[in-house]
Amino acid sequence: MSAISPPPPFPSSTSKTPNKTRNSLSTPSKYKINCELSSSAPQKWTIDCVSSGEPIHIILKPPNSIPMASSSLDSSLKNSKRVCLFHCSEMKDLAHRIASESDAIELRSITWRTFEDGFPNLFISNAQGVRGQHAAFLASFSSPGVIFEQLSVIYALPKLFVSSFTLVLPFFPTGTSERMEDEGDVATAFTLARILSNIPISRGGPTNLVIFDIHALQERFYFGDNILPCFESGIPLLLNRLQQLPDSDNITVAFPDDGAWKRFHKQLQHFPMIVCAKVREGDQRIVRIKEGDPKGRHVVIVDDLVQSGGTLTECQKVLAKHGATRISAYVTHGIFPNKSWERFKHDNGGNPESGMTYFWITDSCPDTVRQVKNKAPFEVLSLAAAIATALQV
Repeated sequence: MSAISPPPPFPSSTSKTPNKTRNSLSTPSKYKINCELSSSAPQKWTIDCVSSGEPIHIILKPPNSIPMASSSLDSSLKNSKRVCLFHCSEMKDLAHRIASESDAIELRSITWRTFEDGFPNLFISNAQGVRGQHAAFLASFSSPGVIFEQLSVIYALPKLFVSSFTLVLPFFPTGTSERMEDEGDVATAFTLARILSNIPISRGGPTNLVIFDIHALQERFYFGDNILPCFESGIPLLLNRLQQLPDSDNITVAFPDDGAWKRFHKQLQHFPMIVCAKVREGDQRIVRIKEGDPKGRHVVIVDDLVQSGGTLTECQKVLAKHGATRISAYVTHGIFPNKSWERFKHDNGGNPESGMTYFWITDSCPDTVRQVKNKAPFEVLSLAAAIATALQV
């Protein structure tokens, strides 16, 4: 602390005018001295000297406001749940985006190798360092061939004495195979749910499972008691993007079938809506508008996933025929097997019959993201922030 100049002298008790001395002592006198604390960010403090008799009282007062940004950040980080995030190879980009969303998320590595016979040869780096930590694994079951190696890691992590374990599986791939229509049909959604339900329990209890826009909400009941499904949605990302459009006040949302309407209409209820339906005419099934009017509107078709894109294409045609001025689409999961995304062209500023203005997908299917990068009309809305938030639950 820098040197402080002494206050002005107090009235002397040996003064020749004792009455004045008594008055000065009976009424407290206050002297202010300013000083600076030597630190990285100097602050002005006040020292009050109050005399109402002996001894003299010195009061050190801090400044009215001291920057607390760094301390509040430290406090926020202390209160956050620190998570060790592992990931499969194809989810590397999304994992890095998730880690960039929060200092409480630390990326950890796994060595993905195979033996000569093709079976997995896996290694979890610094396994002892995970003890007592909250662990999470970001998975992508993009094909049957990668599921086994990822399940091997998923089953191993809870046994490393972790405080809790969270499995993030943005896309539940067998979700569309959730029911039996004929005797002999196999509901593979139920099969995968049972496999995940047998993940070992960690020290913190059952595994937390994070899935985005599962095809049917009733699939929640396919999971056993050893796993806690948390169903998230990508629709908030779409809502945010729609607000940024120059014609945001002219948006109408269309659903390709009743199933999509049931799934999403409550999240999009402040928009005018159109519901389409497939009807059979002879040997053909064609798409028709069941309710709503697209005339003069920018219509956004919303669904949970797209495969070949045939249904979306038929919706696009019927909406353009009925007067939509612009047509866009959103799906949470852009699967697009065999590069079927190539059938969707850009409208080049005003041809809704032959192209789309925007086609939004999330990064739940990383192979598709790499293929459509920088290709209009596709835009990728990242799930990173939503996943980072879910990991703090």
